[in-house]
Amino acid sequence: MASIDLDKVLDKAWADKPLTEILAAPISALKGVFDRDGELLKEAFGVTTVAKLAELKYVRWAQALAALDSAK
Repeated sequence: MASIDLDKVLDKAWADKPLTEILAAPISALKGVFDRDGELLKEAFGVTTVAKLAELKYVRWAQALAALDSAK
């Protein structure tokens, strides 16, 4: 089972929210992602939530490539 320290990846306002609410949250709920960053991701890829960002095929491709590199 996967685990993550929510305090390290989410803005403080989101760290105590249920996972379903976090996944439906705007991308700016992620620590270090500003509202303008979210707007740009929406314009470029149509991504509006944390869940949609995780599903973005380009993110998955990049993760797969990084996994291949770390498998060396």
